[in-house]
Amino acid sequence: MIEKLQRLIDEVGDLNSKLILLVGPARSGKTKLLRELGDKRRIEPLNVGLELGRRLTATPHNKRAFSAAELLREIADQEQTQDLLLLDNLELLFEKRLQINPLDLVKRLSHSKRVVAVWPGELRGDRLTYGDMSHPEHRDYGRDGVVVLEI
Repeated sequence: MIEKLQRLIDEVGDLNSKLILLVGPARSGKTKLLRELGDKRRIEPLNVGLELGRRLTATPHNKRAFSAAELLREIADQEQTQDLLLLDNLELLFEKRLQINPLDLVKRLSHSKRVVAVWPGELRGDRLTYGDMSHPEHRDYGRDGVVVLEI
């Protein structure tokens, strides 16, 4: 699986959106695969929930929705100076109060560098979902502009 992922990383370099999502059921090895890739490339995966959460804690509540995207861009630029960004623990991005589109935000990061991210939801047909229909943070997106590696 790691060889397939590395091949995909090389192939997306010429695309406008250089985003690869690792998608699979809980405990299917997505994070393990991301860490293995990080070890091979000598890149530490970015724990989005931890790093963004720290910065948002220092941000007034009424400015968090506006600041989240900018803060994530700053974190990504500071943490990863290479052409490859590894993202894990994206769940915080789905927080309703942030009022952001998590997939769009990660896609925007992938315009300037290749991004491999662990998707915290599922792939259903050609739709990327997060949470089920009754979940308050439920999201449903088309997979346009995204390369998906199913685990």
